Amino acid sequence: MKLTEKELEVVEILEKNARISIEDLSKMAGLDPEETNKIVAKLEELKVIVSYPTVIDWSKVDGHEGVTAMIDVKVTPKRGVGFDEVAERIYRFKEVKSVYLMSGAYDLSVVIEGRSMNEVARFVSEKLSTLDSVISTTTHFILKKYKHDGTIFEQTDDDKRIVVSP
Repeated sequence: MKLTEKELEVVEILEKNARISIEDLSKMAGLDPEETNKIVAKLEELKVIVSYPTVIDWSKVDGHEGVTAMIDVKVTPKRGVGFDEVAERIYRFKEVKSVYLMSGAYDLSVVIEGRSMNEVARFVSEKLSTLDSVISTTTHFILKKYKHDGTIFEQTDDDKRIVVSP
């Protein structure tokens, strides 16, 4: 689908700040608010704008530490549907946050969240690895997030420049 220059500008602004007001969005895009509302409604209807997510730093919330794992999955694609059918079976599990078709040594990359490493291990051994098409898995646990979806975590405002004096 080809977007107009203004539609593309609206999408790029919303991608950086989904909470921006229509008034501010209109000013930034050089449009009137009514036209901006129509563009946003159209992009939502066409599923160009899929959702307005919030990025949370759960490490700062007591009792919500949890564990995030990235799992590389090698699968046997099925005739006629390729990887789509097995990807759909995987993304339907409640633990699964993301599934991506990848190039390289593994076919799918699966991101899951659990309350503990044991919970993630149970998911892999009891649910994921038991699927017919799954050949092998490799699990990587995320130890610390530095940047996620363009948002930098724990950014300090310290000035790291060296003081230069005459």
